[in-house]
Amino acid sequence: MHDLDRIDIALLREIASNARVSHVDLAERVGLSSTACSRRLATLEEEGFIAGYHAALGLQALGLGTTVIVRITLESQSEDALQAFEAAVAECPSVIRCLLMSGSDDYLVTILARGIEDFEQIHKTQLSRLPKVARIHSSFAIRNVVERPFPPTALAESAKRSKR
Repeated sequence: MHDLDRIDIALLREIASNARVSHVDLAERVGLSSTACSRRLATLEEEGFIAGYHAALGLQALGLGTTVIVRITLESQSEDALQAFEAAVAECPSVIRCLLMSGSDDYLVTILARGIEDFEQIHKTQLSRLPKVARIHSSFAIRNVVERPFPPTALAESAKRSKR
């Protein structure tokens, strides 16, 4: 894996803010030819700096205005319990993120729902049926305050490392 230089960092910043930008426009913004820009992007993709391209959907417009953060504690932290839970939660269509955690809760799960009644159904038909669960604690987000694709300092730190 290569060190990121200022052009790599500029490319990452640009596509993070608008992944639909054309290679011609992107190349112009970072001071490259279109061919060189395409090569750089391909290298960044191959090396894992770019993991994919996504559209940010309007969740409210889709009727998914309720975000629920669910903390789940399992009966045991055995390998079998973790594997059974993870396989089952991956099949839950309302789960958009599941993180294995350190601390008192084993998993932090993010759910998108249409509202409280919809979440009640999700709880009954999906969450309460997950294997090896000892406790489920749900919190409803009131509003989104900050949402970023990555911390702004991440690219700045990469730039500092590449100058060394």
